[in-house]
Amino acid sequence: MAVRAIRSEKLDLRLSASDKRVLEAAASVSSRSVSDFVRESALARADETLADRRTFLLSKAQWAEFQAALDAPTRPLPRMKELLTEPGFFDARPLHRTTE
Repeated sequence: MAVRAIRSEKLDLRLSASDKRVLEAAASVSSRSVSDFVRESALARADETLADRRTFLLSKAQWAEFQAALDAPTRPLPRMKELLTEPGFFDARPLHRTTE
């Protein structure tokens, strides 16, 4: 049997009347409360959004290639070094304008 987490947190939403009607209709045809329908839908969408940030699958060859790339020495990037040593936009001195 699955263990149910205690729901102690609350999330409020502001919706248009038409958005609310759509959610109520979808919940009704799914035989769920609006709260359960919205929670389950939002969590499913969150899982989809976060999926590629949590797990990625590699074959043994891809894993070896990935490990080799991580272990490889860094390559020199002269333009990047130059870019990081020159003054940034906000480091530049303000222009002194003369008024005529």
